[in-house]
Amino acid sequence: MQPISVVIITKNAAHLLAPTLQSVRQLTDSIIVCDTGSNDATIPVAKKNGARVIEEKWRGHGLTKNIANEQADYDWILQIDADEIVDQQLLDSLLHLDLSNEKLVFTVRRKNFFAEKLIRFGQWRHDEPIRLFNRNQAIWNEDAIHEKLIYEEGCEVKKLKGALLHKTVQTVEQYREKMNNYAVKSGEQYFKDGVKGVSFKLLFSHLFNFFHNYILRLGILDGREGLIIALTNSKYTKIKYKTLQRLQKQQKP
Repeated sequence: MQPISVVIITKNAAHLLAPTLQSVRQLTDSIIVCDTGSNDATIPVAKKNGARVIEEKWRGHGLTKNIANEQADYDWILQIDADEIVDQQLLDSLLHLDLSNEKLVFTVRRKNFFAEKLIRFGQWRHDEPIRLFNRNQAIWNEDAIHEKLIYEEGCEVKKLKGALLHKTVQTVEQYREKMNNYAVKSGEQYFKDGVKGVSFKLLFSHLFNFFHNYILRLGILDGREGLIIALTNSKYTKIKYKTLQRLQKQQKP
């Protein structure tokens, strides 16, 4: 087996970090926590649970990840968030994985939780991000949000068995605040990318988003949580395009 480095970007994640670190300690002797300015106990928690801590200025999701990955001990990178716990099946898959071919990129299913409830439907159901790759073959783009992994031509994407338990939301207020912040950043990224056609999208996209997630993707079956997720994502879409529209108006002479 080729050795793997686990790399996690953190800021004020002390309440989340210990279970995540404990879930990968059997996998590797190389766990790197890249902290971007925590003022809680994130760094002591990381050190207590076997991680090597590096401190970096926040430079956006993609660039910060690239900087952290350059400081990893090994070329194979398992890039997870502070709120993603490796389950036993995924750990077993990683422990027995043949990584002799560096032109492989691996996705992982995420099981997303709202507080302690597993969300089985809606937008959160279809969630398989890339989490394992060789840093000689792939790098994150530098988008401020929703960064994408850019991998070399000829790389093959495979899916790992097992899942990440994604304890992403603890309260409704926390979720709404997080999504509102993401929406503004997404609108700013759209402006940077030159996205057009805002008026139509501002009128209708958030309505379609709600219908798609709550009805077509059966978010209604997740009960109260499913409704909250669908409404919040709909509002996210509206704020995103409002932000884009505002920036475009400011740009006009």
